[in-house]
Amino acid sequence: MTRTVVVDEHWQQVYRHLHAHPELSGVEDATADLVAQELRSLPGWEVTAGVGGTGVVGVLRGTPGPVVWLRADMDALPVQEDTDLEYASTVPGVMHACGHDFHIAALLAVCAELGASDALPGTVVAIFQPAEETGSGATAMLDDGLLEKVPRPWICLGQHVSPLPAGLILTRGGPLMAAADSVRVSLTGVGGHASTPHLAVDPLAMAASLVLRLQALTARQTSLSAAPVLTAAALHAGQRANIIADSAEILLSLRTFTPGSRRDMLEAIDRIVMAEATAAGAPREPVVEVFDSFPLTVNTPGATERVMTELTAGGLTVFPLPKPITGSEDFGLLGAAAGCPSVFWHIGGADPSRFTSEDQELLLTEGHLPSRMPVNHSPRFAPDPRHALPAAVAALVTAARAELEPADKHPSRSR
Repeated sequence: MTRTVVVDEHWQQVYRHLHAHPELSGVEDATADLVAQELRSLPGWEVTAGVGGTGVVGVLRGTPGPVVWLRADMDALPVQEDTDLEYASTVPGVMHACGHDFHIAALLAVCAELGASDALPGTVVAIFQPAEETGSGATAMLDDGLLEKVPRPWICLGQHVSPLPAGLILTRGGPLMAAADSVRVSLTGVGGHASTPHLAVDPLAMAASLVLRLQALTARQTSLSAAPVLTAAALHAGQRANIIADSAEILLSLRTFTPGSRRDMLEAIDRIVMAEATAAGAPREPVVEVFDSFPLTVNTPGATERVMTELTAGGLTVFPLPKPITGSEDFGLLGAAAGCPSVFWHIGGADPSRFTSEDQELLLTEGHLPSRMPVNHSPRFAPDPRHALPAAVAALVTAARAELEPADKHPSRSR
């Protein structure tokens, strides 16, 4: 039987407000205040703010039974929005380019739906987490005693909006999302006049050579089974056309699926950077710094199959991913710390009419997105809340209610 969840216009307005007022990782102060205020207005919810910085936690206690954690992240990105939305970001250089505003609005609507239940079996914990984009938010909340502040979970559930047809759910048991590391490469040269490059050691030339060499690394020095992804996302050097700078910086994003692949890639990056600096005659050794690291996101296999069945029975369209995806998350740290299963899925946020039948076939058979669809972290990424918010709320409500059922009514429940 399909569960119908009506998303009140209020939650659409909350989403639009959040989108227009984004806040970066670790400074989600106004966002957290809004979340706490909305939770306190709902019947039955106990609210704790300031967990791990700006994190907010709500607890809804029903009859004795399982405890289910539901998680949404809250931070935005340093991206200048380039959409035509009437509720586009009002903060220069900051936008919700990854849909965390959507996650907040959806979970708040879920809290309202569950709070309206006459007899809730078990307990629901809603976790509104800061600083997902830097990989530090889940750890900060755990370090601040999250496990002592709220009941320990039977299972952790989470979802992420993606540029898929609204309501389509993609997930898999086992490894779901890559481990990730950001890498900062700092190069030192000898500055000088642009007219006399022979009297300088040009760090920009070093950096340009390194970008090309590193981009070829995954094609030439790794196996397909390891499938790492290495992207040079930023290069900073110099300010004037007639000045050779003293230094340059490259920012890299590395995605890997095994500890061995991660180790080999980081060693290769270090080796190539050192060799390039030596070849250029750099006056000092370069510095390679790893930061903002994310673990591999792993869905508990049995629990994932069960939740996929629950979502399908609830009338949602669930498609099992044939292989992990290269995005990254810190959601898995919650279940790992609590010692319980965790299940995470990706849910479509785009108007389905934007996808042709061929688009949908390629998406489901090859995981291929049409190039016209703005992806997460793009300045043009924005979910369509009218189509997508009801489906996202239905997915979390359906899974939460199913996981709260008493064990004697849920014989498939096993860890």
